[in-house]
Amino acid sequence: MPTFEASDLNLEEKRPQTPSEAQRNHLQKIISNGSPAKYTHTLNIPGDNAHPNSIEVPASRSSIAESEALMHSLSIAPSQVDRRNSRNSFGASLPIPRSKRQSRLSSVATQDGRPTRPGMPAVQPTRDILSSQVQDMSAVKTAAAKDMAFAFDIDGVLVHGDRLIPEGQRALEILNGDNELGIKIPHIFLTNGSGKPEAARCAQLSKILHNPVSTEQFIQSHTPMSALAEYYDTVLVVGGENYQCREVAKQYGFKDIVVPNDIYASQSTIAPLREHFTAEQRATSTPRDFSKVQINAILVFSDSRDYATDLQIIMDLLQSDSGVLGTRSKDPTTQSIPIYFSQGDLLCPTEHPIPRMSQGTFRIALEAIYKAVTGHELERVVYGKPELATYKYADEIMTSWMDTIHQEERLPKNIYMIGDNPQSDIIGGNMYGWNTCLVRTGVFQGGENDEKNPANFGVFENVLEAVKTAVKKELGEDFKFEWSDSMNPVTAGHSISAIE
Repeated sequence: MPTFEASDLNLEEKRPQTPSEAQRNHLQKIISNGSPAKYTHTLNIPGDNAHPNSIEVPASRSSIAESEALMHSLSIAPSQVDRRNSRNSFGASLPIPRSKRQSRLSSVATQDGRPTRPGMPAVQPTRDILSSQVQDMSAVKTAAAKDMAFAFDIDGVLVHGDRLIPEGQRALEILNGDNELGIKIPHIFLTNGSGKPEAARCAQLSKILHNPVSTEQFIQSHTPMSALAEYYDTVLVVGGENYQCREVAKQYGFKDIVVPNDIYASQSTIAPLREHFTAEQRATSTPRDFSKVQINAILVFSDSRDYATDLQIIMDLLQSDSGVLGTRSKDPTTQSIPIYFSQGDLLCPTEHPIPRMSQGTFRIALEAIYKAVTGHELERVVYGKPELATYKYADEIMTSWMDTIHQEERLPKNIYMIGDNPQSDIIGGNMYGWNTCLVRTGVFQGGENDEKNPANFGVFENVLEAVKTAVKKELGEDFKFEWSDSMNPVTAGHSISAIE
């Protein structure tokens, strides 16, 4: 076979080189601060402004991928470029739900599966009365306890996969009322985890954590994406174990839901690298003639279980004519339909001793493939931490949860984010003005603090240490982290002063 030199093809010989220090600094500046927008934006938000149940939150990073910066040295954070101003441009805003969630009291599960009061393990009525009296006598501490709150990441902070981090159980017991006031200190769960309906995940967590977890204090990465049901009729939903995300999308109100297995069951030649398609997968698929189906958007809810098949189908849709499989766009320089990712983490702590790849690696792979095939950058929207929309939604949930446990519909002033990933938990909390706590039980295994995204409240060995330090700061160094039955004047054999 003849060989060719670069000069034979009028090409300048150029091999990839390790980026210089200046190039690395420039890349980090792009990641941290944003870079000038270099591309035009071709996708529009569907419809007009009439989406009464949604709030459109300005995006804090551009929808334009910068895969060139990732082709040699992969970034550890989603690319960030200047945000755009037009509401009608895809990616300029991220819709989140406006209305409160429904049936709060019915959505609580405990470790034994029985219903209970939101945010508090089952206790005797006497303790309720006593704790109320103690709180009345300690008005200053009680007010401070109601004016602080916690937002917990889950994986790497409270659990490793399905395995409990022991300090997590005790931290939640304290916040659920096992403290000197018997008071429930507000807290929510803010995770980039995904792939299951919220109720199922809360039931699972309740058993692992030995503490009740309500859907009304729980946000998965794709939970805010429920607002997109107002914008798109037919969607391709990607990721999740056994395609549970189809059920998630149904609960969110999407009208017509397609998963990759539906497409493969209809035309197996679409993914020639796929080797296995089980009888169970075929039985749960819904094949149809997709040459007559217009898919309006692609929603990556969770980690792909089959990169080759999912990437192939997504690439076909991105290059199609208006989202119809088997067609090609008349203008190859424009993207056919929008694609949303529920989060951007590259790594996720699991039961394995070294963190595993997460949804961010799938996104980067798609961005690089799209750039290589089309010559253009992919337009995409990334939800989840550290995106502003996720934290705005957290405010809504925290306010609602305060109303549930304390009948005060307001947002506490002092919020503490406890996470293990500086690139999502910490950078997002810092940008949103929260107190941030970095723990060493997950992704972060560094020195005194993360150099690029330091936690502003400090680094802690585990979540219990972080919670106790924050509570002492707000309620005093002498605050006791257990409830004492000596508060009962009948059984304790002594009286309690009514003066704090």
